[in-house]
Amino acid sequence: MKTRLLICLFGLVCIGSSTAWGDDWPQWLGPGRNSVWNEKGIIRQFPKDGPKVLWKSSVAGGFSGPAVADGKVFVPDFVAKSGDSTNDFNKRDERSGSERILCFDAKTGALLWKYDYPVTYKISYASGPRVTPSVVDGKVYGLGAEGDFFCLDANSGKPLWTKNFKKDYGAPTPLWGFCGHPLVKGDLVYCLVGGEGSVAVAFNKNTGKEVWKTISASEAGYCPPTLINAAGVDQLLIWDADKLNSVELASGKVYWSLPLKPNYGMSVSAPVKDGELLYAGGIGSIGAGFKLSSDKPGASILWQGTRENALYPCNSTPFAENGIVYGTDCHQGWLGAFKIISGERLWTDFKPTTGKRTTHGTAFLVKNEDHFYLASETGDLICAKISQKGYEEVSRANLLKPTNSAFNRDVLWSHPAFANKCIFWRNDKELICASLAE
Repeated sequence: MKTRLLICLFGLVCIGSSTAWGDDWPQWLGPGRNSVWNEKGIIRQFPKDGPKVLWKSSVAGGFSGPAVADGKVFVPDFVAKSGDSTNDFNKRDERSGSERILCFDAKTGALLWKYDYPVTYKISYASGPRVTPSVVDGKVYGLGAEGDFFCLDANSGKPLWTKNFKKDYGAPTPLWGFCGHPLVKGDLVYCLVGGEGSVAVAFNKNTGKEVWKTISASEAGYCPPTLINAAGVDQLLIWDADKLNSVELASGKVYWSLPLKPNYGMSVSAPVKDGELLYAGGIGSIGAGFKLSSDKPGASILWQGTRENALYPCNSTPFAENGIVYGTDCHQGWLGAFKIISGERLWTDFKPTTGKRTTHGTAFLVKNEDHFYLASETGDLICAKISQKGYEEVSRANLLKPTNSAFNRDVLWSHPAFANKCIFWRNDKELICASLAE
């Protein structure tokens, strides 16, 4: 009897071990939407031949990063049937085809289901969708480059409800497409939409019914809705093409609004918060440091951006901690650091991006314990130590080929996901899963 009991217990332990998963990466920038990867036991020094690639699966074009949740990987892409993408910064290319959400098994890479719909692009950089899906409570919230917004059942891919921002809100397609990653909080899903009085819209996450809409602007911009807590109050930051706004989550009421107008309507990178300080910046050396009020929702400008201070991100949202902001600069393409209290620039380094001065040099930063993992536009994954003193590269491995182009160079502008002690990363041809376990 004892022997049989031990065998049963051993079997349960084995089953539990084989089906256990690490942390998920269910949305843009990870579980906390803060570029922090919490798993332990992650490799620092890569093997000579690089991290072991566990599987590869075919995908089509897109800038969207993958989301990983409940043993599945969700990746948006675009299958073109006609037209070409010239990747001209100011030219809208017309391409017809279908946008898709592909769902893969996170352990094997096997395709589990796909959801697709026809779409005609009239955007610059018309390679595919931009938005990482948000996966919450068995539902997938996706947004296409032409404003198709939908909620799918995560297990089957069945559509539960759909919206179209152009038809429903008269929102014009931005030059570079709809880019605001949906934010789910409580019973609501918050979106950057556009149109008169509807730059930001909150929907019931289960039904898709509009709960509120707010803010008008010359353009909606591209910045995803960002959640902060200041003065003990949850606030939703919406950075449109003209101003940085804080709104109440339940009603859309504007708490405060301050001018911040980047060039070309390119409010792109999410604001970053450190204590009572906040930074937002973009192209044209347009940026500012803000002091958040401690007694009630409010903010004041501490300093404003110049060519000589701070950094001005675009594709990659910076990382802020201990009074320092780290990120890539869209004007010269370096990785750098500055003091959030004053904007004083501390250092710059081209090694993590392109190795030389170039516009929109990009690397995506994610922190794991005391190291950072940087996904460079070169297709290199880099492990590094980054501090206010500078950049110290620990190891580097090339994982993917850059399959897109910008400013006369090959680029990979897709944010990876880090989950199950692996990196999940895509270009315009394949999605890979590589082990980063010690």
